Amino acid sequence: MSATIKDEEKYAVEHIDEHEHGLKPLDTIDRHLAVDEHPALRGLSADELHAIERRATRKLDMLLMPILFVLYILNYLDRQNISSAKLANIMVDLDMTTQQYATAVAVLFAGYVALQVPSNMLASKIAYPGVYICVMCGFWGVVSGATGAVQSYAGLAVCRVILGFCEAAFFPGAIYLLSTFYTSKQLALRASALYSGSQVGNAFGGLFAIAILNLDGHHGLAGWRWLFIVEGAMTVGLATIFAFFIPNKPTTVRWLSEQERAALNQRLEKDRGTKDATDEVSIWAAARMAVTDPKTWLLCAVLQCNYIAASVTNFWPSVVSGLGFDRTTTLAITAPPYVLCCFTIILNGWHSDKKRERAFHIMVPFLVTIVANVIAISTTKIAPRYVAMMLLPGSFYASSCIILSWIGSSITGPHAKRAVAYALINALCNTPNIWTSYLYYDSPRYVAAFSVDLAAACLTIVFAFLTRLYLARQNRKLDSGEDTGKHGPTPVQIEAGFRYVL
Repeated sequence: MSATIKDEEKYAVEHIDEHEHGLKPLDTIDRHLAVDEHPALRGLSADELHAIERRATRKLDMLLMPILFVLYILNYLDRQNISSAKLANIMVDLDMTTQQYATAVAVLFAGYVALQVPSNMLASKIAYPGVYICVMCGFWGVVSGATGAVQSYAGLAVCRVILGFCEAAFFPGAIYLLSTFYTSKQLALRASALYSGSQVGNAFGGLFAIAILNLDGHHGLAGWRWLFIVEGAMTVGLATIFAFFIPNKPTTVRWLSEQERAALNQRLEKDRGTKDATDEVSIWAAARMAVTDPKTWLLCAVLQCNYIAASVTNFWPSVVSGLGFDRTTTLAITAPPYVLCCFTIILNGWHSDKKRERAFHIMVPFLVTIVANVIAISTTKIAPRYVAMMLLPGSFYASSCIILSWIGSSITGPHAKRAVAYALINALCNTPNIWTSYLYYDSPRYVAAFSVDLAAACLTIVFAFLTRLYLARQNRKLDSGEDTGKHGPTPVQIEAGFRYVL
């Protein structure tokens, strides 16, 4: 504990002192973290520098984004294939009850939640966070493939827990990785592009399952066993290939020239108004800084309610099967809502970055979520019910991406603090996936589940508005030179004109 306190003092005590009576006179500010011009960029005009930055961003978009996009598709395929396996008689073959199936779905998130914070703490301190993510992807592919060999409910539950442990590294790690390469003006669109990967997995997972389930009986294996084996093997193969190409840090990207690396790193520092101080604090000090920051908990409340409202996706094929179609048709019609979702996610993320606004890009889509939940509760008729299903994923997931990018632009401090905040928030906000799985018992209406989703949608709007009010108040303090406390921007950032994105 004493080491942690010393680390925090090294980074934060002067910060606090500097805020006690407003900003220190310019000649007494500690500027060792102030942004300096990189030697490789000296003598360049603004147009030349801009051209280099655009070229570096384009290369990054062509390399990092496709890798994370494909890995997220695989993440969702390996996590959600249990829903397709249910339609392929996994419950009959393993002699499971409805309650046991719900538990098998839920236990994944026990492991998923437990390791997210330690995983991101590690990722923020190692030299190869991208490779680390790929390695963990390979591990979960092995576990997913092994699930095809289980012979009992107990074996399935154990595999699902271990799968959750392995998958814990990916999403918070990927979002953290994006935040180390892209500025706050670019992050919402890239987070949306990443998130659309999960929706592609949802959209075409059912169609992919139809093809794999046709292997039913080959080599004496049931179709659902082939589903786990094929998708797991695909994950292992692609993760191994990606590990050789994925960027790790802006200063070490092999595919960029020295000038492009320098421009990328300098742009990130200017965006935050400071150099990164991760090397100056221990990971435990960073964790304490994240936990004690009020913004962490405000944003956690927004995302928590968002994920509760989105929990219906864990039972999506089962909910869609309530429309009364056969297995093949049911799996096929799960795709269109997620295809629409991909477009709404990208559009909302692009517009949020363009306008430099977050709160209303969360609240407006959730008005659609509220309408869709009301329709779902009110009727079991095929047409209106399917309309509700078309609207749901695109509305609540379009908001999820904005919340995640809002975290990156609102949590001030070293990269390690932001890494912990991402993992902590995402871990806590995935706990609803454990208990909401028990709400889907009254097929086909699922009144309890949709009622909880409706209440959560309303609360998402409330907490997003409260977060906006809090950040607006912090900006007013910055405008008037008032103290914003130890969790606000540093004097160096204030001097550079830092303001929170609302």
